[in-house]
Amino acid sequence: MLSTSNPISRLFKPRAVALAYVLLALASTAAHADATLDKIKQRGKVSIGVLVNGGPFGSIDPATQQLVGWNPELARALAKGLGVEVDLVQVQTATRVQFLQGGKVDLLIASMELNPDRAEILGYAPTPFYRVGGTAAVLKTSGITKWEDLRGKSVCVSQGSSFAKPLAADYGAQVHGYKSSSDSLLALRGGNCVAAVHDSTLIHPTLRGNAEWSAYAAPISTELLAAPSVVWTRKGEQDTIAAVDKVLQEWHRSGWLIATEKRLGIEPPQPLLPELQAKFKAAL
Repeated sequence: MLSTSNPISRLFKPRAVALAYVLLALASTAAHADATLDKIKQRGKVSIGVLVNGGPFGSIDPATQQLVGWNPELARALAKGLGVEVDLVQVQTATRVQFLQGGKVDLLIASMELNPDRAEILGYAPTPFYRVGGTAAVLKTSGITKWEDLRGKSVCVSQGSSFAKPLAADYGAQVHGYKSSSDSLLALRGGNCVAAVHDSTLIHPTLRGNAEWSAYAAPISTELLAAPSVVWTRKGEQDTIAAVDKVLQEWHRSGWLIATEKRLGIEPPQPLLPELQAKFKAAL
C-alpha cells in the first residue's frame, strides 16, 4: 500500500480524483441525453416551440385560432413520427432559445437556421428540413439593389436575429432590433428604417400579392447567411436527436416535404428538398 507521503501517490491521487470527476460528468451527460426522449414517451406528448410570423410558414387561422402553416405542420408530423401527441407552443425570435434551454419546450421548429454560435449552445438533428437565408424588404424607390447599399443606413431586424452581426460588421448598417418580426416590419412601414431584414420565407410571402406592401420590394438577389433549417434540441440529447433525425430522413425519402411545400403554396420551391430526397432514396 502506498503511503500518502510517497511522491508517486501524490502524483496519481489528483489524477484519480480528476478522472472520477470526468466519469461522473460523462454519466450525468448520458443520463440527461436519455431524459428528454424518455419523458416524451412516458407522457405520450412532445412540446414543440414554433415560430408563427404570418404567411405560409406559420400563421394563426382567424376562424379556429389554430396554428397553421409549414412550422406547425412539421411539428405535428414530427410528433406523429415519434408516436406521440403534440403540444404546440408559440415562441418569439428573442426568446425561443430560452424556452428550449429552460425546459418550456422539448424541441424547436422555429425558423432558426444552423450556425456555429447556435451549435455551441444547442443540439440539433443533422438532417435539415429546409434552407433559408435573409433578404431585405425596402421601398421600391430606395435605390437599394445590393447589401453594400445598406452601409450607414438604419436596418430593422428581430431581437436575437443572426443577421444583425453580418449587417453591422460586413456591410456597415446601423442595426436596430425589435421584439418580433412584425414590429420590425411595422418600423419599416413607419419610416424608422430603410430596410427590414428577415428570413426570405417571411419577406417574399409578405410582399407577394399584398396590397399593403405594393410600394415595397426585395431587390437584393443574394440571400444573407443562407443556411439549413434544423430541428433544435438541448445540448447532448443524443437519443432525442437520433429519434428526430430518423423521422426527418423519412420525410425526405417519401417526398412528404416536397408535397407539403407545394400544398402550402410556398414559392419559389426550395432546391435542397429534391436533392435530399434523391440522397435518402439512394441510401435504401
